[in-house]
Amino acid sequence: MVVDFIIVVIYALCMLFLGYIGLKHTKNNEEFLVAGRNLGPSFYMGTMAATVLGGASTVGTVKLGYTYGISGVWLCTALGIGIIVINVLLAKPLLKLRIFTVTQVLEKRYNPVVRKISAIIMLAYALMLAVTSVIAMCKILEPLFGLNHWMAVLIGGGVVVTYSAIGGMWSLTLTDIVQFLIKTIGLMFILLPICLYQAGGWSALAEKLPASSFDFTTIGISTIITYFLIYFFGILIGQDIWQRVFTARSIKVAKYAGTAAGIYCVIYGLICAVIGMCARIIVPDLADANNAFGYVLESALPMGIRGLIIAATLAAMMSTASAALLASSTVFTEDLLPSLTHHKTSVTLNRIATFIFGVLILGISMVVNDVISALTLAYNLLVGGMLIPLIGAVYWKRASTFGAMLSMALGFITVIIFIIKDGLDANSPIYYSLTIGLLSFIIGSYMTKTSTVALFQQEQMNTKKDII
Repeated sequence: MVVDFIIVVIYALCMLFLGYIGLKHTKNNEEFLVAGRNLGPSFYMGTMAATVLGGASTVGTVKLGYTYGISGVWLCTALGIGIIVINVLLAKPLLKLRIFTVTQVLEKRYNPVVRKISAIIMLAYALMLAVTSVIAMCKILEPLFGLNHWMAVLIGGGVVVTYSAIGGMWSLTLTDIVQFLIKTIGLMFILLPICLYQAGGWSALAEKLPASSFDFTTIGISTIITYFLIYFFGILIGQDIWQRVFTARSIKVAKYAGTAAGIYCVIYGLICAVIGMCARIIVPDLADANNAFGYVLESALPMGIRGLIIAATLAAMMSTASAALLASSTVFTEDLLPSLTHHKTSVTLNRIATFIFGVLILGISMVVNDVISALTLAYNLLVGGMLIPLIGAVYWKRASTFGAMLSMALGFITVIIFIIKDGLDANSPIYYSLTIGLLSFIIGSYMTKTSTVALFQQEQMNTKKDII
């Protein structure tokens, strides 16, 4: 494993070097947070796809493929369709707003108190999303290199925290592009063919796996619906995704490059599900399907090639972890910190906040262990607490501040209650939280008067010029 370890170390050093290059491009807050709003189609497509496809999309989808077969593709499919929708339908009005965070939309429509409450929910989501990818890194590093969990967290997560704090969004963009290329070549053009060969080809899969492994609904219709409720809508309102949308040079770039990123996500999910199916033959009867990806790397790949695939896998996880880390620090410095101090945010302050939240993420990652559960918790908190008020802010002129606050509070609390009651993997938290959130939003809004109009209607009245 020495050769593999050296390759991984070289990859980590390259990421740190790209972080240093990003430092040179970062002179002000706008460059640190949204790369100066100046990304072209290639960079935008690569960084958008890299942001979405992280630990849960890779290790988690391989686990689903190992357990359920081809129907494991639905997690990435929900994410990919969400990416397409946000770039085709929402990028235009979002780019007009010239903001940094999702919660600033709520302040424009409601008031600063709603912004602060929603910022707390968004912060919890971003932290857990970053934790998901750090845990996924551990699922690769632990079995392959024999590392303790805490050591894997410090090595994998430490690199992400370092380059993210150094150069912000420019560092993330540069590393994302390299990570996008590495994982595309490594997983699609090296690992997949080797796994198929080791498993005996597609005909061997058809012969050795149960017929249910080739059914797109084996994972369960209710689970597929839940994936769309959680991940599709989570993409539409996630700070990490909006912050990437804000980096687009134009509406045209966001629309076409974003659509390409969404299609890539679906293909990526299909590839990972098939790798999981191969893993079920190569390393059968695993006690923990979360380790399927790590063990198939160890069993199916020769030395050297294995190191390249490990680097490709870490690339997928680091991109999402860094995006979520920057999202959490941005929400804190832009939405919460101003209410505690009168000092304006600066690049230095953003770097300090990013480092501090990075340390917090590493700490949480040492006590949480399941990638799908961690991702589900993150998106449940986000969608259950914020989806209804945010959609209302954008499209419903009758929405009121009281209705939004009531919906966020009750939706968030409902998620927590049903997660405690039924577990992290249950469907009930998202169903009940959305139902209660919607009812409380409508009732609360009709209980109070409002004279405002829907946010995007305001923007249309303020300007008739589109951003080209």
